Amino acid sequence: MKLDIAVLPGDGIGPEVTAEAVKVLKAIGMAFEHTFNFKYGLVGAAAIDDSKNPLPEATIDLCKDTDAILFGAIGDTAYDIDPDANVRPEQGLLGLRKALGLHTNIRPVIAYDDLLNKSSLKVKQIKDTNILIFRELTGGIYFGKKTLSKDGSTASDVCEYHRFEIERIAHSAFKAARSRKGKLTLVDKSNVLESSRLWRRVVLEIAKQYPKVALDFMFVDNAAVELIKNPRQFDVILTENMFGDILSEEASVIVGSIGLLASASKGDTHAMFEPIHGAYTKAKNKGIANPIASILSAAMLLDHFDLVDEAALVREAVDKSLKLHITTPDLNTKYDNITTSKVGDFIEDFINNPEETNLNFTNIHLGQSTII
Repeated sequence: MKLDIAVLPGDGIGPEVTAEAVKVLKAIGMAFEHTFNFKYGLVGAAAIDDSKNPLPEATIDLCKDTDAILFGAIGDTAYDIDPDANVRPEQGLLGLRKALGLHTNIRPVIAYDDLLNKSSLKVKQIKDTNILIFRELTGGIYFGKKTLSKDGSTASDVCEYHRFEIERIAHSAFKAARSRKGKLTLVDKSNVLESSRLWRRVVLEIAKQYPKVALDFMFVDNAAVELIKNPRQFDVILTENMFGDILSEEASVIVGSIGLLASASKGDTHAMFEPIHGAYTKAKNKGIANPIASILSAAMLLDHFDLVDEAALVREAVDKSLKLHITTPDLNTKYDNITTSKVGDFIEDFINNPEETNLNFTNIHLGQSTII
């Protein structure tokens, strides 16, 4: 297979983690005789520095002309301290989602057996957790009308949803649930919000087309509690934009690090794959950023093109890295010299040598006499 992939490293640790995902995809290309062409573009603070525009037209054109997008991270603390800034890095990501019609965000939340003790939650609470969060991505309060009074004392953000926006992601979520455990939970705030009541009405109608999927409902405040108390009760979670943003960030507590959470953002004609963590500017260029979320996002890219064996090999390599503690400091207490690039090197080597031959490489690379 031949694929043209737009690479948007973005800001902060984005370039570092994205470089490792590209490294892994190149290894997959070599191992399975695929041709992946990587074409780079600017977005966020990096684009503002270059052209004063967080989303240049050239970047939009690049993304539209390629088969998929691999995205890094976006944001810069320099913009966070100024609430009156008219141009912000995050506008690049929101604009990209809108320009490409990326309406459905899919975020897997998996508690890895080898990392259960890394979570601040009890092992018995999180063991065997495997959740798929479907977050609507181009509607709601993030994209609604925003107002600020002339005297600066009153502000508003409108949360608006149309039926078609709910229908398209609901069908995707029901189909996913049908192929998993057959349970879907709609998270909303229908006791207060009219937009949430529309979500309930539409999802109830669509549920009739999926009789084998059990549908239940949960208010977002209760869902936030239950996600921590008993995450195993969830299979597929369907929710609107802001609620999905918050809940998926909260879910990082379950897995032990936000550096493990990948995502896919899909529309009718385009797809983008990115870790859910932010730019984490303080860690920039220190070699401590966890690249696994970005690498797992690359695995989701492979899944998108039905390259199932290829994606499975990437995940097997990630599992091996976690089992052998080949991870960055956010997860690692066994070794103190494993950098972002070393994690990528290990996973690349496993792909090239899946029959355990990577162990010799690891011993030498980490300067250890043995790792088992």
